[in-house]
Amino acid sequence: MRRRALLAIVGAAIMLVGGLLAYFTQTSGGIRIEDVRFVGEKGNTMSALVYIPPTATEEHPAPGILAVHGYFNSREAQSGFAIEFARRGYVVVALDQAGHGYSDPPAFGYSFGGPDGLRYLRSLPFVDKDNIGLEGHSMGGWTVLAAAAEMPDAYKAVVLEGSSTGAPFAKEGDPDWPRNLAVVFSKYDEFSALMWGSPKPTELGMTPKIQAVFGVQEPIEVGKIYGDIAQGTARVLQQPAVTHPGDHISHEAIGYAIDWFGKTLTGGVALPTDDQIWFHKEIGTGLALVGFVVLLLGVFDLLLGLPIFASLRSGKPAAAVVEPRPGKRTMAAFWMTVLIPPLTYYPAFMLGEVILPASAVFRQTFTSQVMTWAMINLIITLVLLRWAPRSFERRGVILPSLLIAIVVAAIGYVAVWLVDAAFKIDLRFWFFALKLPSAAQFKAFLLYLLPFTAFFVVSLHMLHRNFSSPGLPAARHYALTVLALVLGFAILEAIQYGHLWLTGELINPIASNPPLMPLSTIIGLNFLPVFTAVGFISTFTWRRTGSSLPGALICGLLVTWYLTVGTATHFA
Repeated sequence: MRRRALLAIVGAAIMLVGGLLAYFTQTSGGIRIEDVRFVGEKGNTMSALVYIPPTATEEHPAPGILAVHGYFNSREAQSGFAIEFARRGYVVVALDQAGHGYSDPPAFGYSFGGPDGLRYLRSLPFVDKDNIGLEGHSMGGWTVLAAAAEMPDAYKAVVLEGSSTGAPFAKEGDPDWPRNLAVVFSKYDEFSALMWGSPKPTELGMTPKIQAVFGVQEPIEVGKIYGDIAQGTARVLQQPAVTHPGDHISHEAIGYAIDWFGKTLTGGVALPTDDQIWFHKEIGTGLALVGFVVLLLGVFDLLLGLPIFASLRSGKPAAAVVEPRPGKRTMAAFWMTVLIPPLTYYPAFMLGEVILPASAVFRQTFTSQVMTWAMINLIITLVLLRWAPRSFERRGVILPSLLIAIVVAAIGYVAVWLVDAAFKIDLRFWFFALKLPSAAQFKAFLLYLLPFTAFFVVSLHMLHRNFSSPGLPAARHYALTVLALVLGFAILEAIQYGHLWLTGELINPIASNPPLMPLSTIIGLNFLPVFTAVGFISTFTWRRTGSSLPGALICGLLVTWYLTVGTATHFA
């Protein structure tokens, strides 16, 4: 039993170390963080993390910044910006947009929550209401622009990270609005056509839309300040060498925002732009996320030692079978496992958008599109099962598999709750994040759980029929299953981003809906860490039980949780 407990202890220790690193980074210099809920103008509940530097008091109010994340993410995505702003003496309200995180749905409702967020920031007694900045990434840019449009005299400067003025959801900009604007738009941003009408991000400065905002008719020079800060008409374009989601994890992108507010707001603390510590928090929460997976594997192993789960424990490996024999069938199975999922990915997203609009049953548009992909692949797998090799899996383990999966997921939930309560963090690296669900997200979780679990039950059964057998060496076993699950999406993303870096554009297989293509490409990046975790969990549990079912049920619970807390809820 002590040996079985070791892995769980290691996982908990990694989570603790990561949590402490993240906590001490985001509270560096005496910064205080408050997790708040407040009521919007229409009675809607809004959520935010408020970063309060020690210099902000009622006697000496500090400048304030409203910072807002982009689509299908949450307030923690802005932590790099928020930490650095707070270190420089700004009070930061890192807002959950409407329909995201812990703010009430629907997404796109309540003007994205932007005016509510700005009113809340201005209500804080330790905030200087004459020195307010607005910063938003992607759809978060439209959120802060909605606030600027509704409250034109309530702010002094704006930073749009990977965002734009104008259609489809923001007020059209001009040389006098919004006030003191910095456009930080990356050289490899996937949304340049949607945001500014430029097929290539590097040609952004030549588009009429942004030239109208800058009040010029010639190509805009990157880094040059146009207009006058004192008059509120200043404009600057900056282009860090990253992608659209890369803005969150770029010292350069965050540095441009720091620099602009340093020029346009007063009352902050002078620190060099390159003095940035936020990445230590990313390392910490990333470690906590890895530790979470290790903890769950250890908990599973520990539970197997209990008498109630004795029927799940596998016996001695069959001596006659060491490993699947290499051959044409095994290679064919491997490449079908690798290639079918990415080949069906874009068509499934396009189909899901048509047949599964947000409703009271399936409330999240992008989760429904991933579910459409999962159901297509489930059907394909069922058809191909007749040609799979005979199964080495055990029978009669449904009830103990279901029970152990529920207990493992419940302990995982408690672990996430503990790090949230102790450190005010979620488990994330970059935009790959796991956090506690809101009430609306939990309802969505319950409704999506069955189809996603069915997908994992069938697909992981096929995976282990093809590539698992008693006696297979552990290193080869894990490498084979993880590679089979991940390689296809790694190839897809490599092709897309290789094409973007070489030509300035993504390959667009969804001509009928251009915005869907970059969104689905970015969502596809999630498959890399998720399927890596799925491969480890399912192989670990198979090696200890001789069955794919326990791991499939655990993955169904965890991945549905991950998906439903990490995107927007579109139906209230």
